[in-house]
Amino acid sequence: MDEVAHIGDGPRTAVVIGAGVVGLSTAWFLQERGVEVTVVDRDDVATGASWGNAGWLSPGLAIPLNEPSVLRFGLRALLDPRAPLHVPATFDPGLWRFLLRFAKHCTWKSWEHAVSANLPLNTECLEAFDVLTANGVRAPTVEAPITAVFESAQHAAGLLHELRRLTGAGQAVDYTGISGTEVRAQLPQASGRIRAGVRLDGQRYVDPGAFVAALAESVRTRGGVIRKGFDVVELRPQRYAVTARSRSAETISASVAVLATGAWMGSLAKRWGVRVPVRAGRGYSFTVPTDEPIPGPVYLPDVRVACTPYRHGLRVAGTMEFRTPDAAPDNARIDAIIASARPFLDGVRWEERTDEWVGPRPVTHDGKPLIGAVRAPGVYVAGGHGMWGLTQGPITGRLLAEQITTGKRPEALREVDPLR
Repeated sequence: MDEVAHIGDGPRTAVVIGAGVVGLSTAWFLQERGVEVTVVDRDDVATGASWGNAGWLSPGLAIPLNEPSVLRFGLRALLDPRAPLHVPATFDPGLWRFLLRFAKHCTWKSWEHAVSANLPLNTECLEAFDVLTANGVRAPTVEAPITAVFESAQHAAGLLHELRRLTGAGQAVDYTGISGTEVRAQLPQASGRIRAGVRLDGQRYVDPGAFVAALAESVRTRGGVIRKGFDVVELRPQRYAVTARSRSAETISASVAVLATGAWMGSLAKRWGVRVPVRAGRGYSFTVPTDEPIPGPVYLPDVRVACTPYRHGLRVAGTMEFRTPDAAPDNARIDAIIASARPFLDGVRWEERTDEWVGPRPVTHDGKPLIGAVRAPGVYVAGGHGMWGLTQGPITGRLLAEQITTGKRPEALREVDPLR
């Protein structure tokens, strides 16, 4: 599984901006190729979307957001503050321009283009996790099916239709439609309201915060430096180096710089020719105890809620809220998740919840991430994965490290060119 390579005349040092799963994976795979790395973050390791997400490693459900039904659903949701998709009434011209561009891409043709672009990442994503865990990242990935549950077979038909289209586009997905009786036999928490399900095999999950912390520790053990509280406000490419300047006027220089700041990427990346905007689609999560252990991840597609076994309880994650990444949490979103999920699950002690969290997922309007070189020499970006940053983070880091050290863009990154 070792991926040691010689970098020849490639870069000797790199500064990676962002200590989430994407940035740390890029740092780790750069180290495999002989590059000395410094990772900086304005806060600390895994303080953004990498900590509180559902923890799914789910290539079978890494479905682009711009599916046509999402547009119909989104238009209805605008009128309902309790809906899983929430756009608060605000005067933000940039947000409304983004949403109009997103709506334009909610067609089957654009969706299929996004599926094609994500296909190489989804095909190799689990193998990239195996490389990490076999070579010093001490955090387990757990193999388990994801069970999607529905009130009726008619409701399940929508997900089955998407999965058929996904497999038709070339992605391997092992899925089976099951009855409500079969769901309840496999899932003690399933309520009598559930009449149908879809079981996706070949998926995994992790404790996301613990995994990213272990990844950071591995980067340190291998000689990398991780600096918290370093808020980069400017990148200055020079002839043989790139200098990152912090808000407090500190600087770090390296042969190359990688911008992996998630939902905060836009302001710095735009200067270097990245025209695809990245907006914060904020998700909320919390932890609740259950009367019985939950055997594996559960998906509630009708209400857009993901549930995962987590530290002897259940992590519940959901909603897509378009606000600025640093906006204060809206407790009404937590209440909306509980109200929508409660009818489907029994034996969950909702009132005893802990670990309430909100984090910004970096969303692009066309369903494709941004991975690769920009116009400035020595500057690269990695982000815009939407809800699938954890699933696609390690493979993103591996492919980008290959491009940085060889000077040749992997074919897998052609469709996610940040200068498109």
